[in-house]
Amino acid sequence: MEVKNAIELKNITKRFGDVVANDNINLSVREGEILAILGENGSGKTTLMNMLSGIYFPDEGNIFVDGKEVVIRSPKDSFDLGIGMIHQHFKLVDVLTAGENIVLGHKWKRGVKREDIYKDAEELTNKYGFELDLTQKIYDMSVSQKQTVEIVKVLYRGANVLILDEPTAVLTPQETEKLFQVLRNMKKSGKSIIIITHKLNEVLEISDRVTILRKGKYIDTIDTKDADTSKLTEMMVGEKVTLDINRKDPVNTQKRIVVEDLVCKNLEGRNILEHISFTANSGEILGIAGISGNGQKELLESIVGLHTISSGRILYYPPSGEEIQISGMKTAKIRELGINMAFVPEDRLGMGLVAGMDMVDNMMIRGYKDGGFFFADRKSPRKLAERVVDRLNVVTPGVDYPVGRLSGGNVQKVLVGREIASDPIVMMVAYPVRGLDINSSYTIYNLLCEEKEKGTAVMCVGEDLDVLMDLCDRIMVLCDGKISGIVDARKTTKEEIGLLMIGGKEASKS
Repeated sequence: MEVKNAIELKNITKRFGDVVANDNINLSVREGEILAILGENGSGKTTLMNMLSGIYFPDEGNIFVDGKEVVIRSPKDSFDLGIGMIHQHFKLVDVLTAGENIVLGHKWKRGVKREDIYKDAEELTNKYGFELDLTQKIYDMSVSQKQTVEIVKVLYRGANVLILDEPTAVLTPQETEKLFQVLRNMKKSGKSIIIITHKLNEVLEISDRVTILRKGKYIDTIDTKDADTSKLTEMMVGEKVTLDINRKDPVNTQKRIVVEDLVCKNLEGRNILEHISFTANSGEILGIAGISGNGQKELLESIVGLHTISSGRILYYPPSGEEIQISGMKTAKIRELGINMAFVPEDRLGMGLVAGMDMVDNMMIRGYKDGGFFFADRKSPRKLAERVVDRLNVVTPGVDYPVGRLSGGNVQKVLVGREIASDPIVMMVAYPVRGLDINSSYTIYNLLCEEKEKGTAVMCVGEDLDVLMDLCDRIMVLCDGKISGIVDARKTTKEEIGLLMIGGKEASKS
């Protein structure tokens, strides 16, 4: 049977100044297949897809749709050619319903009855097996439901090729499986689907073929049935990589942070954390799981003194001596008490680093209050910056280069490296490998394990449940600002954690 290409890219090149994001790329997407695109950070995956979706225009090369050469200069051109891209950040109007968002800008006309507006959209949801209430407001929806609206929206506009950028990043295992079943149904109907993802297990489960990019160049496309995790990783990185986390059993653990009945509010005055109680022990990694926006960010910020608490207590237990109540203390006051907490926030440039400063200055600002003048000594921070560059392979012209001009992944390396180098007694990290390639990610995981072995109490917010289960000793799950359970990471399953993430099951809280 003849294989037809829905999309074909020939000799595609895209430059941004002196940086070549895509270098002479040749790639094809067949009709009725699911193609996964893999690559390290900066390999050019999203840039390539942005040219298909009309956000960027190639400097060189040709694009073919259904065998005919086309020119895509805008998202409208892309839609007209039957190509739709679902981005990580959804583009929906919160105050409208799902059905209204789906038809917005397409068939929305004065005088059209609501039931007529929903008819075509409802047929699509039934055809592919979506679970969606078209009358529900967007602001009342979960992340999974919003993603469904985005997919139905591009299908409603006639898309035959769908591009999904990290579609499972914020989904539970159960929601991921539902999405995969829908994608399989779409594939059966002849749709072509492109998935950009970093989760190798999901690539092996859902795709038919895998295309690998490395440093802006096309490496190869292989059938998924001939691939495994090791082979894909080696192709992405260019050398053999050991994807093992050196997790050891906790030894001589002591309670270090105790949170009692903590309540925190968001900017609108609504409870974002409700009656949270748990213990973080020295020599242990406590994972924190939950769908994004369920209080993970506020929990870490409240402990480190960056978020106001409404009620409850936060206690610090030093290796020797009496407990210290740090509830409501500002970060500077906590440091004055000699409590060395390291914190890697979710917002790496907004809270973690100063974009306009170079690496040396960013190393200095963490401890400038410890003595002397701010600019008194640059030798030690410079040596620290150079160690971080060397150990984490930070790609930078030099330690005097502004961190705001580095790629997102390299900014993350600078921040994590600085915090680990501070020799903390408590370390809190939110999505520590977000934006990092797989090799660097495992370097960070093992650095966290080393901190644990030194007796540090580590708290880690993560979104990859496979990693949390391999990295952590216990996993605390948040749902709607409450603890739905704390489980043994060595004994739990993704399914159990997924149920806890949506409040479907109670587990022990300890």
